Amino acid sequence: MSSQPPSISLLDSIALIDSSHAGTIVVTGSHGGRSAAGFVVDVSKKPLAVFFNDAGGGKDDAGKVGLGMLQAIGVPAACYSHMSARIGDAQDGLENGILTDMNDFARLAGMKEDLQVSEAIRCVKKSEHPD
Repeated sequence: MSSQPPSISLLDSIALIDSSHAGTIVVTGSHGGRSAAGFVVDVSKKPLAVFFNDAGGGKDDAGKVGLGMLQAIGVPAACYSHMSARIGDAQDGLENGILTDMNDFARLAGMKEDLQVSEAIRCVKKSEHPD
C-alpha cells in the first residue's frame, strides 16, 4: 500500500490510457463497451479503478460489457448514466455522474447503483487507505 491516497486521472477518451495511469482512479467520458475496456486490458500497468459512461446501454448492453472484462483482470469498474453526464467529458462524469452498474470488485469496494461518481471514488480510496 502506498503512503498517499490514489490520484484521479480524467481521460475524455479511454484510448489515452497508458502505464502512467497505473494506480490512479480513472474517470473517462468513453462508453464502457468491449472496445473501450480493451484499452485498459492492453495497458501493461493497470489503474486502480475505472469509471465509464454507460452510453445509454445499447443493444445487448454493449455500452457496459467492459465491466466484466475488467472484472476478469481484477480492476474495479463502474458505469455512470449518460443522462447524468455528457459522453466524452470526463470532468462532467466526475462532477455529475450517477452510477448505473458496476462489476463485483467495485461492489466489494462499497459502490452501488445511484451513487455519485465522486462518492464512489471515496469508496475506492477508503478501501485502499482504510485509516
